[in-house]
Formats: sequence, C-alpha cells, structure tokens
Amino acid sequence: MAAITPVPDSDVDFDHGSFDAPAFTAQTLSSWQSLAAVIDHTLLKPDATRDQVETLCDEAIRYRFACAMVNPVWVPTAVAVLSGTGVPVGVVIGFPLGATLPSTLRQEAAALTRLGAKELDMVIPIGQLKSGNHHAVENTIRAAASVAHHNGAILKVILETCLLSVEEKLRGAEIAIQSGADFLKTSTGFSASGATAPDVALLRGVAGGRCGVKASGGIRTLADAKTMLDAGANRIGASASVLIVRELGAD
Repeated sequence: MAAITPVPDSDVDFDHGSFDAPAFTAQTLSSWQSLAAVIDHTLLKPDATRDQVETLCDEAIRYRFACAMVNPVWVPTAVAVLSGTGVPVGVVIGFPLGATLPSTLRQEAAALTRLGAKELDMVIPIGQLKSGNHHAVENTIRAAASVAHHNGAILKVILETCLLSVEEKLRGAEIAIQSGADFLKTSTGFSASGATAPDVALLRGVAGGRCGVKASGGIRTLADAKTMLDAGANRIGASASVLIVRELGAD
C-alpha cells in the first residue's frame, strides 16, 4: 500500500502543477456547446421514473452533455438509450452517505462498469475521514478506483465538503488523489448544502493540475456555473443543465 504523503500546512507553498481557471472559463463559456460538454446532466432523486431517465438521456444526446448521471438501477436503461451516441453513462456508488464497505463498492463498480457505465461518482467514507482513519479512506477509494480504471471508467470522489473542516477537506482531497481519483467532487446534493466557490477553490488548490474538480449541488443558473468555473471547477454536476445552457443560447 502506498503511504499517504502528509498534507502540507496551509501556509506552505506547494506546487502540484497548474490549472488556468480564467482561460478554461473563457473557453467553456464561449458557446453553449462548450459549456454543455463539461456538465454532467443529472437525475438522482429516488422517485425518478423510467420516462424521466429516458428524457434525461434524450436531453444528454441533444445538448451533448458530458454524461448522463443516474442511480445504479437505471444504468441499463441509460446505456440502451445512449448506445452509439458517444455520450457516456455516469452512475453514483456508495451514495449518498459514504458508509459502504470497500468490498461492496468494488462489487458495485464491477457490476456497473460491466453494464456499460463509464463514469463512477463515489462518496468518500466521511465518518472514517472525520475519525482520522486515513488508511480506511485510502483503502475504500482504491477499491473503487482499481475496478473503475481496469474497466476503462473514471472515478470522481465526493468529499461532501459541507460536513468537513478545512483540515479534513485538505486531507481528504490529498488522499483521494493519491488513491486514484480522476476528479475531486464537492457534494452529493443530498446533505446540508452543496457546492461553494471557496470549497471548489480549496479542492483546486490541492489538485493543481493533477486531477479534475467537479462542482455539484445547488448549481441552477448560468451565473452559478460561472462562479464554480471561475473558482477552478472543470466539471459541473447539475439537474438544471438544460436551463443553464439555454441561458447561453441553446434552444
């Protein structure tokens, strides 16, 4: 098992490569198509129906969103609708509490990638992180990352930042990156609050250019999306995706 590098003190300058947020924001907001390409079009409410999932996928095709993000039970439906379109299926695992056994996460990731999911969003084991059990956090993330990457999928790790102290956010983000995260993600959208610009900036500060940062939770307008992009996000999770891109000119 790889050792976890200590997170530097907040007053120590450390360089993990660069990410040019202003340039990325300018390019992303240059057209609604460019913006759509970084939005995960999301439907995770527990009472979502097949018709709603199919509509989500049709909208993902029409606007060319980054992916259609659904709950595990709807992956076969989403894969069938999106087959041959080039729009990947995303799915949440260990969601929304971050209290799943590593073995269960591994099985869930394996089953869902076999069904065709290409993007997995997992919740960090929040209670273990807050307990200081960093090896458990690492083991849990690695369990999902190894399966995802073996099957050609990417892994986004949700920190649920509203429940963490600054130190826990820094530590959790560093562990997630070292354990194989392709993206750090702010929120599930099911807890006390969603994404904030300061949290996105903090995650980007830890990530630098090493991985992506996804802002999710409460992003409902073009102004909200721009705020998160300005802070350093390069992926947005939203259920209001269509309304957001229409603000930029989509029909």
